[in-house]
Amino acid sequence: MRLTQWTDYALRVLMFCAAHEGREQAPTIAEIAQVHGISRSHLMKVTMALSANGWLSTTRGRGGGLRLLRPAREIVIGEVVRQMEGDFTVVECFSPAGNSCRLDGLCRLKGSLTQALQAFMQVLDGVTLADLVAPAGSTARVALPRARAGGRGLAAKTGAQT
Repeated sequence: MRLTQWTDYALRVLMFCAAHEGREQAPTIAEIAQVHGISRSHLMKVTMALSANGWLSTTRGRGGGLRLLRPAREIVIGEVVRQMEGDFTVVECFSPAGNSCRLDGLCRLKGSLTQALQAFMQVLDGVTLADLVAPAGSTARVALPRARAGGRGLAAKTGAQT
């Protein structure tokens, strides 16, 4: 599974805004574009989509910038990925219109990939924007996100050492 550049940039914008939430001057598109080496015009389109989906407030002009509309702990990464990606056609047979696979109906790959995609999104549904960033200037180590609703932590699920 690979996320599109569009989603990658959207996550970077949200994370940058969350990391600089307490700052008096709101982050700007130009600032984020410069920090990440991203085209300003492309980032502007991504920011408009984030605003249209209710995650960002944008203010133009002097003193303007980008602010999160909700606290970072309320922005679920799975929701962001679903809204920004739009197409989860992992392989051709996921698309009824473009499926020309001669093994369709005999092959079990589609079912396995569907389960894998569901597991991928389930993990992202347990991660908030706040889980992904430490406040700017913080020297605290960012901990691996923990699963919600009393579940085991992400580190336990993946076997990672903390």
